[in-house]
Amino acid sequence: MTQETHDTHGATANQGAAADEGTPGAVEGTPETGEGTPGADETAEASGVPDTGRVPGTGGEPSAVGRTAVVTGAGSGIGRAVALTLADAGWRVALAGRRPAALAETAGLAGGTTLCLPTDVTDPAAVTALFDAVRDHWGRLNLLFNNAGTFGPAVPLEDLSFDEWRTVVDVNLHGAFLCAQGAFRLMKDQEPRGGRIINNGSVSAHAPRPGSIAYTATKHAMTGLTKSLSLDGRRHDIACGQIDIGNAATEMTAAMPHGVPQADGTLAAEPVMSATDVARTVLHMASLPLEANVQFATVLATKMPYIGRG
Repeated sequence: MTQETHDTHGATANQGAAADEGTPGAVEGTPETGEGTPGADETAEASGVPDTGRVPGTGGEPSAVGRTAVVTGAGSGIGRAVALTLADAGWRVALAGRRPAALAETAGLAGGTTLCLPTDVTDPAAVTALFDAVRDHWGRLNLLFNNAGTFGPAVPLEDLSFDEWRTVVDVNLHGAFLCAQGAFRLMKDQEPRGGRIINNGSVSAHAPRPGSIAYTATKHAMTGLTKSLSLDGRRHDIACGQIDIGNAATEMTAAMPHGVPQADGTLAAEPVMSATDVARTVLHMASLPLEANVQFATVLATKMPYIGRG
């Protein structure tokens, strides 16, 4: 295990650890509060879903030798699971996020080479420094997993302040754009040119939850970002795809087995799946040759109320 830490800029915005399908009020990747609400590990155990944060049996793939990746929101949740799985598969992984201690913890769990780069994705200078550090340290970039996100407060639409709206938009949309732009510039100019960007969308872009207007709007925007990147990247051999995630067992979804608001106004428990199943899909998408692309993938808990009427 090899790890280093470089501070690109201290993060100040509310940057979440993962942009998976969450529960209203799950801001910055923290668990829901309240008596009897378990953390992510307890949630996974209660649901019978192992949450080890990595996919077993993926280490040492020859095709991954020399490949480099940036994972944003790598300090916990989906970001941590993907970072660990990539590292186990032989990728060199730059861990980006707002919390240095959480990044160091991810690096300590990784089975390969990692680079800790504390970064505020809402700060253009910090994002530029992030990709400059990757270029200077490893010389190239093969993959960006654009994952950092936040849900926002669980309040009625009429009570959502503009500052609260703007915080979600800054992280989920502006941050995703800045990181995609930084990766695009590096991939376009490197030799051999090209690379892959995988954006973390959400099933909320297709079926919103009550009280999620900021999160849902930004995830619709993420789909547009993915399509435009795919088109603009063609002439530079840059592929872009998106993974829409539903009910992965992370800090953001800790309340789901105990009951979350439904469209009919009731509270209902929802099933979750292991974050490692998401990581497995990202690894597959990332391992494809640049001539092939998974444009959109949806990975969700099989029995979550998403398809049809619940």
